[in-house]
Amino acid sequence: MALILTVLAAGVGGAAWFDTTLHRIPALTDYPDRPSAGKGVTWLLVGSDSRQNLSPEQQAELATGGDIGNGRTDTILLVHIGGWASGVPTTMVSLPRDSYVDIPGHGQDKINAAFAIGGAPLLTQTVEQATGLHLDHYAEVGFDGFAELVDAVGGVTMCPTEPISDPLAGIDLPAGCQELDGRSALGFVRTRATPRADLDRMLHQRAFMSALLHRAASPAVLLNPLRWYPMGHAVGGALTVDQGGHVWDLARLGWALHGDTVTTTVPIGDFTNSDSGSVVIWDHEAAGRLFAALAADTPVPADVLNTVE
Repeated sequence: MALILTVLAAGVGGAAWFDTTLHRIPALTDYPDRPSAGKGVTWLLVGSDSRQNLSPEQQAELATGGDIGNGRTDTILLVHIGGWASGVPTTMVSLPRDSYVDIPGHGQDKINAAFAIGGAPLLTQTVEQATGLHLDHYAEVGFDGFAELVDAVGGVTMCPTEPISDPLAGIDLPAGCQELDGRSALGFVRTRATPRADLDRMLHQRAFMSALLHRAASPAVLLNPLRWYPMGHAVGGALTVDQGGHVWDLARLGWALHGDTVTTTVPIGDFTNSDSGSVVIWDHEAAGRLFAALAADTPVPADVLNTVE
């Protein structure tokens, strides 16, 4: 019993310390006509491709390419966690970075331009206005800390069905289950060197983010004092959350992504060209039904899910 209490106390103490390492920003702001809060909890998960905090040597080691300034968002994921008694499975939805949407105050553009123009606050407002969903939490992972975070949790196991070789992303992965270290993981979520290019990349990003968050929230990490310092250091450098976000919110997110999870891409109506270049146009009728189900915390209609994945 004493050992159990010691382990539990260590876990609580570790979680409390982790919470102090989180970098918080005012990502979620109130504004006129903001969607009202729905049922359950909805997160926006963002991967920033900025290289600003990477040295030239680190950029070369991680095969990220050169610095592109403030960066845009390589990954945009909505995650809805059902209410405690709803019985609705966790749903993860990819929003293609080239989605053509209204950016408040800036006209129509690709959705990831919102991040480049106005950072997290403008991106979250853009997503809320485009989807009609009220975002409860925000989490952002940058290139500069992503690899360190993966290494801090001891690596993440992924199971690509086909080999992936991409010199630009710095990876040469065989098919089958394997543990990815930070460098390989960064290449895995960035690569387009697959038959479906960006569509496969969104699939990889959803699978990896789910596995990473579940691993970070697992007892093997949270109850292991040897993981606390590297994890805390990595979290401080890699992860940015909204001002109301805490480590226990992240733990619930990680746990929710384990098991029965629905994954999909927002329904797409067309791929076309605009003044912003090649863009993705949503199927607004189907997308509207998807987002309405998430807001009401009800099962997503099967016919709006991307079944080819």
